[in-house]
Amino acid sequence: MKIATWNVNSIRSRLEHVTDWLQQNPVDVLCLQETKVVDGDFPRSPLEELGYHLYISGQKSYNGVALISRKPLDNVSVGFSSFLTDLPPEWDEQKRVITGVIDGTRILNLYVPNGSSVDSDKYAFKLQWLKILRQYLETLLVSTPHICMCGDFNIALEDIDIHENVKIENHIMASPLERQALQYILTLGFADAFRKFNSEGGNFSWWDYRTGGFRRNRGWRIDHHYLTPDLYNQASSCVIDVAPRKLEKPSDHTPVIVEF
Repeated sequence: MKIATWNVNSIRSRLEHVTDWLQQNPVDVLCLQETKVVDGDFPRSPLEELGYHLYISGQKSYNGVALISRKPLDNVSVGFSSFLTDLPPEWDEQKRVITGVIDGTRILNLYVPNGSSVDSDKYAFKLQWLKILRQYLETLLVSTPHICMCGDFNIALEDIDIHENVKIENHIMASPLERQALQYILTLGFADAFRKFNSEGGNFSWWDYRTGGFRRNRGWRIDHHYLTPDLYNQASSCVIDVAPRKLEKPSDHTPVIVEF
């Protein structure tokens, strides 16, 4: 099974990139983030014509996640509150969470908040969101022990996940509290699929538009696949496909694909 994650930074702007990529890379499930469109305006037909089933949770201009699957998914739900029934509704106002089950494996697609800057209100929101994510995962693991958790985490877990020109101390997406929060989530039994196969630096999934980041390979690895133990043991590859980042008017992220 092949699962891909890709922050497309607007599905309507990048639709041709996505359909072309799927024809060249017919993955079983493609997890999209930052679709930036309400559900009624999501461009379904071009993807359905390729034989995919769509499960979407979007909002106007911001956020938005989608699962695009070759086979119908079971037990699809959106947001945290599907499993955390006592959670205040404001935690699901931003469309950042969607999950479904394929062949006994739960695919969890996440768009983690960016946090804006350390000590900002958005940073505090991000840290609390990550705490809620851990509670949510504890509940999910009771019913489906095989989980592929993927998406744009907006966190580079290690220094080697960031190009060397960044001053890392207290930098958003690399601050100690963010990393600690993600590490605490991983203690539930998740492991980084990419690091099973590649322990080197210089491998990135996001490059800033504004600094010529891609041309200089000044990027960050913030798009991840985290697997529960059985899936991690079964994983046979995890690769970053930089080809879409070379296209005209690309997303600032590129796909990451795991196979198990």
